[in-house]
Amino acid sequence: MSRGGRTGGFVPRSLVVPAVLGIGFLVLPLVALVGRVEWATFAADITSPVALSALGLSLGTGLTATAICVLVGVPLALLIARSGARVAAVLRALVTVPLVLPPMVGGVALLYLFGRNGWFGDILGGIGVRLPFTTAAVVLAQTFVALPFLVLALEGSLRATGTRFEETAAALGAGRWTVLRRITLPLAAPGLIAGTVLCFARAIGEFGATALFAGNAPGVTQTMPLAIYTAFNGSGVAQSTAVALALLLLATAVLVLLLVRAWRPGAVR
Repeated sequence: MSRGGRTGGFVPRSLVVPAVLGIGFLVLPLVALVGRVEWATFAADITSPVALSALGLSLGTGLTATAICVLVGVPLALLIARSGARVAAVLRALVTVPLVLPPMVGGVALLYLFGRNGWFGDILGGIGVRLPFTTAAVVLAQTFVALPFLVLALEGSLRATGTRFEETAAALGAGRWTVLRRITLPLAAPGLIAGTVLCFARAIGEFGATALFAGNAPGVTQTMPLAIYTAFNGSGVAQSTAVALALLLLATAVLVLLLVRAWRPGAVR
């Protein structure tokens, strides 16, 4: 806190107006969404067979994608955090690409890799495996778009903790796996938890890559975002159900923010 209890610094007061406009632009659409919920039928809407199918598929594939992200993302984050500056910069840039890439482009890329005429298409076809337009394709699409959230969050946490404690443990005779299990990961736990939660939230909210690579088959590939899109295009679930599912996704996003805030290093308790 600065002298005299000033906490706002010296920001010009005239900037309050555009700041309030920015907040309003972000919050008012969400308020409008909540205002369109039919509370009298809300319970029935989110428990309809189609809605439960989309919800269950989203949760199941989201959890699976998150598990895959943890399995490959933790080693990748460790590699980036412990590499030299140039190598780390290149790897970090590659990991960041899915964050700035339009999701539809990601879906096309997955098709060209795993599709029937893709790089791995013939190999997979030869062993009787078909990925596009299956539930497995949903998981792959979710993993593609969600992995960067876990890797970047954990990598930042690993860099913040440094290697001092790891070096001390190694000097005392601890092996590499012991150092990783007892020192590195516990110290980076806030980043790992935050990244995992963000990864799951991104996975269940994925739309574009899933639509192109996995399709929109009810009970097979139709996740909550796809069910919402289908409803507002005049088919599938009713619009009231779509609004209810959208509210569930909004509530999930808010919960994610609260969890990330709780696990952030230095968070106010």
